[in-house]
Amino acid sequence: MKKSVRAGYTFGHIEIGPRARKLLKASLARNWVSGGPNVKLFEQKFRKTFGFAEAVSVASGTSACITQVAALHEYGADWGDEVIVPALSFVATANSVLAAGFRPVFVDIQRDTLNIDPEKIEKTITKRTRAIQVVHTMGKPCDMDPILDIAKRRKLIVLEDACEAHGGRYKGKYVGGIGRSGAFSFYAAHIICSGEGGMVTTNDPEFAKILRSVRSHGRPDGTIFFQFDRFGINAKMNDLEAAVGVEGIENFQRIFAKRKENLQYLLAGVRDLSDRFYFLNEEPYEVISPHAFPLVIREKAGIDYWKLYRHLEEKGMQVKTLFASLPTQHKCFRFLGYREGAFPEAEYVGKNGLHVGCHQYLRRTDLDYFLEVLHDYARQTQAIAAGARVKRHAAQAKAKR
Repeated sequence: MKKSVRAGYTFGHIEIGPRARKLLKASLARNWVSGGPNVKLFEQKFRKTFGFAEAVSVASGTSACITQVAALHEYGADWGDEVIVPALSFVATANSVLAAGFRPVFVDIQRDTLNIDPEKIEKTITKRTRAIQVVHTMGKPCDMDPILDIAKRRKLIVLEDACEAHGGRYKGKYVGGIGRSGAFSFYAAHIICSGEGGMVTTNDPEFAKILRSVRSHGRPDGTIFFQFDRFGINAKMNDLEAAVGVEGIENFQRIFAKRKENLQYLLAGVRDLSDRFYFLNEEPYEVISPHAFPLVIREKAGIDYWKLYRHLEEKGMQVKTLFASLPTQHKCFRFLGYREGAFPEAEYVGKNGLHVGCHQYLRRTDLDYFLEVLHDYARQTQAIAAGARVKRHAAQAKAKR
């Protein structure tokens, strides 16, 4: 492989351009940086870009998840009722259920998609189940048709955690507009970035009214006086974050295209390693959002997960794990009573999955450097494994003599 010049390989990055700076200055000149014109503009542009009927801005992707889950109280859900979530995701997916007063019920994933396994959902449904909050993990859309079918038959609400999936599509529909609502995050590593911030989208105007109330302590939609009609939180976006977000949404198509180009370049560059890793696969009916580049070590690859993690870090790359099984590989959910082995696919990914960035500020030399390092490490482990096999065979032959 052609040698590349080493460059900084970060997971995410943000640069504030002239459009955002102009909006920031206008907000500062008004001496008011809470919700204002920038927030309204950001909501409008986000809604129009993806064709959603409603877009409700919030303080973070976590706030977006909490807000949409908390809205379930308005639709017959009671304290302590259950919301189904995937066993593998960023922790906010399950924490939002707890924060809204419900109990998360976990379902295992499919190893090759990293998403919730639709075939394992129905057996977890009880008389207290009220909703399914799916996650489009690493930007790959969930298989929504069977999930929507289950929800329709069992009278459940489907919520989407689309925090990592800006612009992802499933059978022609943008994620975040397929279930009752969708949650988005604008953290630094994400395609649309406002530093912090989030959005809840829906095509149901009545649901949007509830969302706006929940994000403002349960006040009636659009009011600021002290009347609290429902459970709520303070999840409002401020005008400074929105200024940065407006610039991001106005440049969305360009950013998405560049990140997709990077993702496809990386996927093409690791095609020869597909016998050693699981990589993303884009089906004809979907568009994967280029959030990041995940890889999961295959069963007989002979590659040590933590050694690979440390090797990439030592070579100057920011690398993250693939979340792991929330109910069995993280202490914070032990109180729910799950035991190791309950979610074998999520647990496998937790022990063998990593991801790196593919953002728009990475240069081709950065991508080449990552591919070079990964291939070099794979070759080294292959050579070590081959040497061990030779020694083992020699020892076995000697023992037979």
